[in-house]
Amino acid sequence: MVGLDGSGDKVTSSPFTGQAMINMLNQLGVQVPPGTKIDPKNVAAVTLTATLPPFSKRGQMLDVTASSIGDAKSLRGGTLLLSPLKGADGQIYAMAQGNVVVGGAGASAGGSSTQINQLSVGRIPSGATVEREVQTALGDGEFIHLELQESDFTTANRAVQAINKVFGGDTARAVDGRLIEVRAPFDSNQRVQFLSRMENIAVDPADLSPLVIINARTGSIVMNQAVTLGSCAVSHGNLSVTVNNTPQVSQPNPLSGGKTVVTNQADITINSTSGKVVGLKGAQTCPRW
Repeated sequence: MVGLDGSGDKVTSSPFTGQAMINMLNQLGVQVPPGTKIDPKNVAAVTLTATLPPFSKRGQMLDVTASSIGDAKSLRGGTLLLSPLKGADGQIYAMAQGNVVVGGAGASAGGSSTQINQLSVGRIPSGATVEREVQTALGDGEFIHLELQESDFTTANRAVQAINKVFGGDTARAVDGRLIEVRAPFDSNQRVQFLSRMENIAVDPADLSPLVIINARTGSIVMNQAVTLGSCAVSHGNLSVTVNNTPQVSQPNPLSGGKTVVTNQADITINSTSGKVVGLKGAQTCPRW
């Protein structure tokens, strides 16, 4: 990844970054003499991950996650050069490149720094192009299998009843609380029509289990409608961090042979104020803001 604002890898602690740069320049026809030490601070080595969804076709765009594997301070503003995405079998399935988006912020001065969320991980929306398709056996066999996202016997039973009500007979049967086996036509066109009708069948799912998702990377909290609040007390205080950077000049005595040196003195102040205690009453559902 290139284009970082001085927040890239240090070649002394991440030598593979410099080696990768030399290899890239050699492939581009720029000959780097052996033993040359390069230390560009705007380059970082990253690892790339992406999810290849079913029925992916060549040319389809995928989102890519880039994670630093060196000692880069931040990936903000970086641009990923053309890189292959390989599967577990070693085959290339997509090619990725583009500008990275980082969901964090940070600042530093005089050796002091502050940071909000992660700066060493970013996303590249629609940053990969599918190059190899994965064949999906949709038209093979007498049955197709539906897998519930969440295992639940009640939902599986209701889905089987709804499918059999529309298509009749023993078209569908539940294998367990997650897998449903459905008898489908052999012809590919008829099978697509069959699936189109089946996916529009309304199924009343079982009551949701309470779920709270906390993303420590971005600081966001998501909860579903099944979460209920009990009576509690909440106290939240304010925290502010102030960094002042003051240049100081060290002037030696005349004829002492010393040199004038400019140094920075950082003054960091942290102010914390106690918050008020607020009582919340219990509620059957979470309030909407």
